[in-house]
Amino acid sequence: MMHPKTLARLYAAIAIAIAVPGAAHAATAAPIPTIGQLERVAAFDGPMPTGVTVAEGKRIFVNFPRWGDDVPYTVAEIRDGRPVPYPDAAINRADPDDPARGLVSVQSVVADGQGRLWILDTAAPGFAAPRPGGAKLVAVDLKTDKVVRTIVFPPEVILPSTYVNDVRFDFRVGAEGVAYVTDSSLSGPGAIIVLDLATGKAQRRLQGDRSTSADPHFVPRVEGRVLQSRAADGKTAPFRVASDGIALSPDGETLYFSPLSGRHGYAVATRLLRDAAVSEAALALAVRDLGEKGASDGLETDAAGNLYATDYENNAIRRLEANGSWRTIAQSPELLWPDTLSVGPDGYLYVTANQLHRQAGFNGGKDLRAKPYRLLRMKIGHGPAPTR
Repeated sequence: MMHPKTLARLYAAIAIAIAVPGAAHAATAAPIPTIGQLERVAAFDGPMPTGVTVAEGKRIFVNFPRWGDDVPYTVAEIRDGRPVPYPDAAINRADPDDPARGLVSVQSVVADGQGRLWILDTAAPGFAAPRPGGAKLVAVDLKTDKVVRTIVFPPEVILPSTYVNDVRFDFRVGAEGVAYVTDSSLSGPGAIIVLDLATGKAQRRLQGDRSTSADPHFVPRVEGRVLQSRAADGKTAPFRVASDGIALSPDGETLYFSPLSGRHGYAVATRLLRDAAVSEAALALAVRDLGEKGASDGLETDAAGNLYATDYENNAIRRLEANGSWRTIAQSPELLWPDTLSVGPDGYLYVTANQLHRQAGFNGGKDLRAKPYRLLRMKIGHGPAPTR
């Protein structure tokens, strides 16, 4: 007869495979407990989503980067539970003659609380070098659903290795506000790009600092298996991605960020980031380590000042407590690679779960993703952090 402990492990593996279609390849993973109450908002049977944002009027927007899936449109609004090209199908096609026109490959969408949706276009499909003049921020007026502004990042802050990942806005400083953007390069230095929205001028801060760089000692384990690049020919490479998640405190005075390849979170005063007179050495000394929060893709804050982080190794979402510790507030087999977080005006925390780690590039050329991908939410009772 099979030993009781062995039998229990077998049942746990079977339970995971049943709860999450396609999870049989992760049969060595420990059973995932359920913490918190997550609700399903939408399911995606097409390309995998990354970003999500929720605007006034319960409008939900998502994006689909052009990483290799067939992506007919890279930004969408969820209408009647299904994605629809946003703001229209035409702008979701790249213009080969003018990279500043049309959306090349969008990594993030953010509703700014001021009636606009901002679209962060990497202009780097398949993680290639960004197309010159293509990396940009595009603002859409949510009343008219029309593009009202396009800001192309100046060439001096877009390196051949740059991959602009996520963005937060503060309209309380400068003539028209500032945007903070993470560069989550796979092959070059990570950084925080600080963009003046009035002038379009930008600067790279904390470039190559430990807080924006992949942890060289980090070995992620997802669904019971070490995550690394695994080519079809058997070659492997470590999972090394620089600064990714980003969030802004409600008063705009503190920026939170973290590398994708690492478990620590960091914080720095935004006034120091914006001040070009502050040296990189002095800026690096001002960065605070927020402790080990788990390996995160997305970060977010709410109006009460709570800081949230995804934990993709443990199918979880965590929150920074007043005593400086991190507490798991949600955990579920459905949180297969929790990616982006967004706090909606409805008091819910939204999250995309896109099975990023099951892509072919991590699994010897075999795509192990099992559709649909999910958009989930949980009640937190607070609205989004203000931007003005």
